Amino acid sequence: MQKMIQLVALALLGSALQSHAQTGGAGNYPNKPIRWVIPFAPGGGTDMVARPIAAKLTDRLGQQILYDNRGGGGGVIAGEIVANANPDGYTLLVAAVAVMTVNVSLMKMPFDPVKDFIPITKFANVPNMLATRAGFPAAKVQDVIAYARSNPGKLRWALSGTGSAGTLSMELLRITSKIDVVPIPYKGAGPAMIGVLSGEAEVMFANPAVFMPHIAGGRLRALAAASMQRVPALPDMPTFHESGFPNFESLSWYGLAAPARAPQAIINLLHREVTAVIKQPDVLTRITAEGGVPVANTPQEFAQDIRNDIAKWAKVIKDANIKM
Repeated sequence: MQKMIQLVALALLGSALQSHAQTGGAGNYPNKPIRWVIPFAPGGGTDMVARPIAAKLTDRLGQQILYDNRGGGGGVIAGEIVANANPDGYTLLVAAVAVMTVNVSLMKMPFDPVKDFIPITKFANVPNMLATRAGFPAAKVQDVIAYARSNPGKLRWALSGTGSAGTLSMELLRITSKIDVVPIPYKGAGPAMIGVLSGEAEVMFANPAVFMPHIAGGRLRALAAASMQRVPALPDMPTFHESGFPNFESLSWYGLAAPARAPQAIINLLHREVTAVIKQPDVLTRITAEGGVPVANTPQEFAQDIRNDIAKWAKVIKDANIKM
């Protein structure tokens, strides 16, 4: 009898150790819904990438992902919520360029994007691209540059918001090519695109999802992607690198981050499960259809991407004298 009890105890111990190994020491996490705080209003590019991942992760974890859109302040509102949350893995930030890399050079932040978060993985890179209305006489980037140089102070650029990815992309192009442009400010990428379509402006930078319906309809012309590889959804569009601008790159991106001090075991579990979701064929197809490039990198690689982008955009913001 004693021997049988010992055998049962060993079996239970082995099962517990196996469960511990599978979860990386995360215990019974998750045992309740997980809140993802989104730094933008519903319906934007973040939703297009993050929502399919959240739905699949719900199935894998057996707990609902609660999608909480907290737009405003360039992502600062959402970032502050997560930075101050209980670091138990149940409140996470859908990280994006503005909140994690740009705003720190534009404003006094209530949190440190490097010290107050643990990156988990990047979902996808979304290359910014330059487009023009169909009636503007430019078939490639070089035509836009030539027009700007021949007509100083006349090329009108639709500005989608101070510190936005589109704004920083155009400032990078302006500084790189030494051209003079006239910014026409709008409250977001949607209104800016309408400005281009109506002829109030000639050119605009944004992510492909903003442009693709109008490119397909023949009202906009795609000129180049600010990435090293072509956008899978628009394979005929060249990159800036191919167009005579070596290493010209401007990426929007989306990923997942936890509050600092979250248990490493939970970070490991989330990384494993989220990257497995991103690699599923239907998720890959969904991301690429929206103009994105799936990533699913390690926490260490994601952290380095964030540090690199902070340094890159700090220089552009300084050189362009961008102010909030």
